[in-house]
Amino acid sequence: MAVSPDIDVEADPRVTGEYVRQLSGAHGTLTLVGVVHDHPASIYRVQHVIERVDPEILAVELPPISLPLFEQYAATDRTPPRFGGEMSAAIQAAAPGTAVGIDRPTGGFFRRLARTVLRERPSLNTVRNVVDNVIETTDHALRCRAAAAIGAYTTIRLDVDAPTPHDIDRTATAAEQARDERTQVRRSRSFMNAFRTASRSRASRLEDDAREAAMATRLAALRGDSDDAIVAVVGIDHLDSLVGRFDAMAE
Repeated sequence: MAVSPDIDVEADPRVTGEYVRQLSGAHGTLTLVGVVHDHPASIYRVQHVIERVDPEILAVELPPISLPLFEQYAATDRTPPRFGGEMSAAIQAAAPGTAVGIDRPTGGFFRRLARTVLRERPSLNTVRNVVDNVIETTDHALRCRAAAAIGAYTTIRLDVDAPTPHDIDRTATAAEQARDERTQVRRSRSFMNAFRTASRSRASRLEDDAREAAMATRLAALRGDSDDAIVAVVGIDHLDSLVGRFDAMAE
């Protein structure tokens, strides 16, 4: 696993091999970019990588039905866009019409989640948590679609999610942004380990397993359909798992 020198990983602490991975193969190069939601370091990273790679396809960790809303957010003269965080920033940086959504809810995700639950046979409480998570994420995706429909016929841009607050903004130095982002990652993981119940933690793991399997399969299909470069923007906590899945496919 290597990172192209064109990405300048040593020139900026926000763009490192820790959060940017590249896989080369017979069907072009796949660049995986890990992000923290709404963090200025992540926003810079996706812009920087996309500008250097100039991908033919931009895959983003968004439901396909939510993508039109983020494309609307990206269609602005403001850089980065006011709404949509690193996802709309990525879409804005890429060539028009190249973005695809690869996250749940999709048919592939639901099939994988059902098989995972049947195989693992978790407790009833864990199953309830899985169902609650699915309902919540599906409802959110539908609200994004509704907001996009409103935006298509009016000048109104609805911000479906409140921006995630961080202790730093774009005016901070690159080193300060990178340091704060790593602190946020450690803090988030520590919080989840300390305060999530065992049932909620297992429900999250089951869902993530299905999500990552579905995303990896979709990315593999996109690679098979094109010999050109692909950039995929995903949450940092999914990065290692996706790399591992592609390594397993290559064996």
